[in-house]
Amino acid sequence: MSAVHLPAGNVLAGQHVLAANPVTGLTNMLSTGFIQHALLAGTSIALLSGLVGYFVVLRGQVFASDALSHVAYAGALAALAAGVDLRFGLFAACIAVGLILGLLGGRGAADDIVIGTTFAWILGLGVFFLAVYTTHAATANGAANVNVLFGSIFGISATDAHTATWIALATIAVLLLIARPLLFASLDPAVAAARGVPVRLLGPLFLAAVGVTAAEASQAIGALLLFGLVAAPPAAAQLLTDRPWWGFVLSGLLSVAAMWIGITVAYAAPKFPVSFDIMTTATLIYLTAAVIAALRRRHRRGPGSNELNLVPDPSMTAY
Repeated sequence: MSAVHLPAGNVLAGQHVLAANPVTGLTNMLSTGFIQHALLAGTSIALLSGLVGYFVVLRGQVFASDALSHVAYAGALAALAAGVDLRFGLFAACIAVGLILGLLGGRGAADDIVIGTTFAWILGLGVFFLAVYTTHAATANGAANVNVLFGSIFGISATDAHTATWIALATIAVLLLIARPLLFASLDPAVAAARGVPVRLLGPLFLAAVGVTAAEASQAIGALLLFGLVAAPPAAAQLLTDRPWWGFVLSGLLSVAAMWIGITVAYAAPKFPVSFDIMTTATLIYLTAAVIAALRRRHRRGPGSNELNLVPDPSMTAY
C-alpha cells in the first residue's frame, strides 16, 4: 500500500463542518470514499483485534503478540526484498511463527524464553531484510517501509478494505468455534486437559489467529502500534467485568470504539496521524477503565473484596 494524504480541501471542510454542525459534519465524513474504506477495514480489524486480544491478555501472552508485531514487520520487508506483495510476507511470517511459538511452548502456550529467543532472531532478520530492501529495491516503493511500521488506514483501497473484512470475519469465525474450550484451557489448563480439551492443539491454533490479527492490523495501524489495539481495550474490558463472556464481547466493542473515535478525530483535526489518534483513544479507554475499577474497589472495600472471581461458567464442565 502506498501512502495517501488527505486532500487539503476535504480536511479543512471536514474540520470546520464538524466544529460548526456535528451532525452535518459526520454525514459529510461518512460520504467520503477514503473514510468509508477506512471504517470498513478498521471496524473488522478492530473487532478481530479486540476479540483475539481478550484471550491474549487472559492467557498472559501479551509478549507473544508484541513479538508477532515485529514478525509482521520482518515478514513484510522480506516480501518487499523478494519483490512480491508485502501482504504475502505479512501473513506467511506471522502465521508460521505463531504456530511455531505454540508448538514449542508447554501445553500449547509459548513461554517467555521461546518468545524472547524468537523475538531476537526476528529482529535480526528484520534488520537483514531492511538492508537488502533499501540497497536493492526501487526507490518508488520507499514509502512502504514507513507504512508497514505505522500503517496507512486512510490509504486503504476499496478492494483492500473488502479483503481485510473477509479475512477478519473468517478469523473471528474460527475464534468463535474454539472460544469455549479456549476459555476453559486459559483459566485452568490442567483441569481442561484432564477433561479432554485439546490444550496442545488449541495453543498453536490460537497463536496462528494472533498472527493473522498482527498481519491484518499492520496494514491499518502499523506493526509498531498494533500491540496497543490488541492489549489496551481487552485489558480495559477485564478491568470492567469479571464475567468472561461479557468481557469477551466488551473487548471487541471497546476496540471498535477506539478505531471509530480515532478515525473521526483524525478527519476532524488532522494535525496528528490517524494511527496516533487510534492508539491514544485506546490508551485513554484503558486509563478510564483503570480509574473506574479503582473506584469500585474503594467503594466495595471490605472482607474478601479484593478477590477476583474470574471462574468458568458451569456449562464448561462439559469438557
